[in-house]
Amino acid sequence: MSDFLLKIQEHITVIEDLRDSLPEVGLVAQKMIDAIRAGGKIIWMGNGGSAADAQHLAAELVGRFQLERPAIPSIALTTDTSVLTSVGNDYSFADIFSRQLEALCGKSDVVVGISTSGNSENVIRGIEVARLKGAFTVGMLGKDGGRLRDLVDLALVVPSDVTARVQEGHGLLGHILCESVEEEFCMQQQG
Repeated sequence: MSDFLLKIQEHITVIEDLRDSLPEVGLVAQKMIDAIRAGGKIIWMGNGGSAADAQHLAAELVGRFQLERPAIPSIALTTDTSVLTSVGNDYSFADIFSRQLEALCGKSDVVVGISTSGNSENVIRGIEVARLKGAFTVGMLGKDGGRLRDLVDLALVVPSDVTARVQEGHGLLGHILCESVEEEFCMQQQG
């Protein structure tokens, strides 16, 4: 039982430490809102649990998070198995996101790379292509932010070395972002 309490306390500590990131979260939300208004989209990418987060957050925007409103353009680069396997086979696994961003990314987009270590090579290559395309880049990262921290326009770093706690923090940050974007477009629709 005490091990469970320790894990809960670790979670609470990480979530409380995210308060320091609130100004950056607000900036990311505003960049996402601006991108949608400019005809862009929000593109998400990550591996493993972070791939699941990417799909989850894209779905919250295309479907709905909490409010009825028009669909918001958002895609996860982790869902097309034919593209993932063909690029992984014909090029390399490190190119699965960069190749898709070469085809799909525009200068009005926001590209979010999710990596608990900040060192996922395929996410790094994807961010590099997104920057070349003129998109605004965001890292949802963990630990010390890894290599991605210095490559993205804005880094949201969950301050933990425990992958599970980082993923829990990413879930909260992602929901805050989706809620902020959704509320803006609901107000716009009502106004």
